[in-house]
Amino acid sequence: MFDPITSQLTRRHFFGRTATGVGVAALAELLGNGSRPANAAFREPATSPAVSTPSLAAAKRIIYVFLAGGPSQVELFDHKPDLQARHGQELPRSVIGGQRLTGFTSGQKSFTIAAPAARFAQCGESGTWVSELLPELGRVADELCMVRSMYTEAVNHDPAVTFLLTGAQQAGRPSLGAWLSYGIGSENSNLPAFVVLLNPGQIQDAATPLSARHWGSGFLPSVHQGVKFRAGADPVLYLANPPGIDRATRREMIDVAAQLNAQQHQVFGDPEIATRIAQYEMAFRMQASVPELTDLSTESDEVFELYGPASRTPGTFAANCLLARRLVESGVRFVQVFDRDWDHHRNAPQHLRTKTAGCDRPLAGLIRDLKRRGMLEDTLVVCGGEFGRTIYSQGPLLEKFGRDHHGGCFTVWMAGGGVRRGMVYGATDEFSFNIVENPVHVHDLNATILHCLGIDHERLTFQFQGRHHRLTDVHGRVMQGLLSG
Repeated sequence: MFDPITSQLTRRHFFGRTATGVGVAALAELLGNGSRPANAAFREPATSPAVSTPSLAAAKRIIYVFLAGGPSQVELFDHKPDLQARHGQELPRSVIGGQRLTGFTSGQKSFTIAAPAARFAQCGESGTWVSELLPELGRVADELCMVRSMYTEAVNHDPAVTFLLTGAQQAGRPSLGAWLSYGIGSENSNLPAFVVLLNPGQIQDAATPLSARHWGSGFLPSVHQGVKFRAGADPVLYLANPPGIDRATRREMIDVAAQLNAQQHQVFGDPEIATRIAQYEMAFRMQASVPELTDLSTESDEVFELYGPASRTPGTFAANCLLARRLVESGVRFVQVFDRDWDHHRNAPQHLRTKTAGCDRPLAGLIRDLKRRGMLEDTLVVCGGEFGRTIYSQGPLLEKFGRDHHGGCFTVWMAGGGVRRGMVYGATDEFSFNIVENPVHVHDLNATILHCLGIDHERLTFQFQGRHHRLTDVHGRVMQGLLSG
């Protein structure tokens, strides 16, 4: 009998179809077992079997707080007391050396030192130096592993954010959360493995653009992309049923669509068809799980006190930190919390006070909350931006001076599963401009994060356009000095 579909089967479709037999079998199991995770057909990397060793994983989940814009290490974490006496002096050109500068300052005739606009204090039994702008974080300093020697080649926002989160400066690669979803999946079949939380900007002249590709799946099946949760009554767009459609009707619609899509998948072998089936199934399950999960009103006054009064307002940074804890507690593998407006080219002293006033208590509260619930020991918390800031002023040294981007050194701190407590790793020169001890590249940080989850970064790969790609490309070292035990 003549079949108009199979009669059009091309050579490419034929080989694609024969190469996806295992995927079809996994898809059939997905359709036939409602208790199986929605992304089960894609959990095991086809090119790198057994890339993870759960028994060796110190962390089961990650909360990654990304301070978009480039927070100033000079005012927050990298204490340089001698710079107060050098305020207004010229930064020696030998310090700058051959480092790449941005177009904002590369043409400046003078590079005038702007002393840190904040005092520091030694905190905790570890004696870690932390800015006065972060008093609550200073009180949990003994839980932090502070890396002062991060560096990146990128000096502009988009390539730097893309580099840190995807391992490449060019768009199109999978994000860290997508790699984790692909490699080890979710602990909860009713929730995605990767959730993204954003808060609205506060400072108009410090706005930092973010794009969905920063939490995208790149060339991985799109089931692994981050799911963005919004504030309000409808946390996930298009998740709720429209008027006139009840849950039983929606179940029937999804089942029929899945059967039709499965037939197309068997013919064409397109993995995105299987992704569509998995996403429909996940969305149906999330209709029941998400509303309860995102309702913060069930939390006690004691919890709200930990995160601060702003945590009662959905969509704020404080509320997102609290929601991040609820998400990982419910089995979400990776939560990315984005905080905007850390790009302080002007009026850095005031803008830093505005930003730290909003993030200090929630960040410390997150650490305390995880610890008291016994979750900090197997939850890795990461916090930092895409680069740091220059010690010299952008333009003339004014009272409301700004700082330019600086990729030569910046600070990222971690806490919890897999990393040492109360530790400062790496060091910079007296100008917080060059690294003088234990440099940590972007690829090294990502390799270390994967290691904490029991994943070998060199074996977590995906074949695309004839090459086995990985998050760390052909680079990256696990920084053993940061690891506990």
